[in-house]
Order: sequence, then structure tokens, then C-alpha cells
Amino acid sequence: SKNLMSYGEFPNVANDWSQENMLLPGGAIIDGDLSKVHEVDVRDPEQIQEFVTHSWYTYPDESKGLHPWDGITEPNFELGPNAKGTKTNIEQIDEGAKYSFVKAPRWRGHAMEVGPLARYVVAYARGEEEIRAQVDGVLSDLGLPLEALFSTLGRTAARGLECSWSAHKMRYVFDNMMANLKAGDTATANMDNWEPDTWAAAAKGVGPVEAPRGSLGHWVDIRGTRIHNYHAVVPTTWNSSPRDAAGNIGAYEASLLGTPMVNPEQPLEILRTMHSFDPCIA
Repeated sequence: SKNLMSYGEFPNVANDWSQENMLLPGGAIIDGDLSKVHEVDVRDPEQIQEFVTHSWYTYPDESKGLHPWDGITEPNFELGPNAKGTKTNIEQIDEGAKYSFVKAPRWRGHAMEVGPLARYVVAYARGEEEIRAQVDGVLSDLGLPLEALFSTLGRTAARGLECSWSAHKMRYVFDNMMANLKAGDTATANMDNWEPDTWAAAAKGVGPVEAPRGSLGHWVDIRGTRIHNYHAVVPTTWNSSPRDAAGNIGAYEASLLGTPMVNPEQPLEILRTMHSFDPCIA
């Protein structure tokens, strides 16, 4: 997949969530075009949508996606007409019908890959010097072009590079914390809305974060002081998503297309590619 997305992470100044303030800025890359980083707004119902056309759930209109604030999770486990086996012993799925318990989240209709590679490509495209130096160094050592990032190797390399970057940033973050403490800033959280009597009776909120596996978001719709609707879209949902209403495939499926195998009976190449995403779903 050459469609990559990151929400951005590690604000340099607390409570400033602008991308300019992020140590790892976010955005979206489409078709591998690093000359353009698109802004991502997790509150925009035109940007973030989940489809269930090929998922074992049902919507009133399955040709359309729903924003997580309006999300519906109504199970509908039925095998397609071309599936082989039974519900309890599926031998072959029918990908032309519903074939997954994972929904299909999309950004402006695009299937997106999230995770370390996405974070690194977005940061690279935004001109982050430390990230560029790391990536250019690895590519130079291996004698590979920038295009090589969009691969199992690139995904694996980004995870290792990010570990190194994070370890080196610990000193920076620690030094800033100590400086704040010495200056008398002992706050550990924004306490403006700590007391329940300050809470609105009706509100919509979302908590986006870059988890190690990628972009994670929790959306909640509160009405009459109670949770009316709550949905989480986790990193592996983005990566392992099935086809959507337009037939677009998710990152897992896209990454496996055309994978050469030495022995199809022992598909180690398939496993290596899948492991590079570090799958985890609940």
C-alpha cells in the first residue's frame, strides 16, 4: 500500500495538538506522493468512515460508510454463496460477499496503512530532519531508492528506526520535564474539567493517538450525561480491513499481492509480510 496515515504524536508543548508542535507530525500520503501531505481531521464525517459491505455486520445502507460518532455494530454472520465449508469450519471464504469480522475504515474513501512506516513516511515528507537522516542513511547503506520504503523491508526498518529515535528522545523529554519542575511547574494534567459538575450534559469527543501499531481513535457521543454511542477504530482495523463498497482492499491484502513464494506449501514470505504489521485485534 502506498496510502499512509498518521494522526501525529508527541506534542512538544503540552495541550498544543497542531502538527507543527508534534515531534512526529501527522497527515496522509496518497499513492506514495511525498510532495503532498494531506491534513487529517478525525472529527470530519467526510474524512473518517467505516464500511461493512464485506464485513459481518449490517448497516441500513451498506453502500455508505459511517463516521465513528454515528457508528453501528450489528453482527450479521452469513457466508457468501461461493464459500466452502460451514460457519464453524470455513474451508474457503467468498471474498465477493462478507468475509471478515473487521470493518473497513477509510480516509476520504482511501484504504490507509498505519504504523511505524506510515509515521516515518509522513514525517519524512514533512521534512523532519532527524527522520530524513535516519531513512536516507539506511537506504544509502542498502543501496535502495526511496521507493523501497513501501515494502516489508521498509516496514520492518521503520519499526527499528523508530525505536532508536524514541530512545534518543527520552533524554530530550526528561530534560524538559526537569526544567519545568525546577521552574515550579508541577502540573501532571489539565484539571480544568476535573470536577463532574463542569461536564456538559451533551458532548462529542474523540481521542486520537499514535499507538505503537499505528493510528488509534476513540469516539464518544454523550447525551443527557450518558454515553449514547462509543466506537474505537484501532490500528489493526485500518491495516487488516476487508474490501469496502468501492472494492478497495486494505493494507494487508494489498501488501500480499504479487508476493513471490519459494514454496507455496510453506508460505514463509506471506508470514514475514504479515508479521511486519505486528497484527493485534480485539
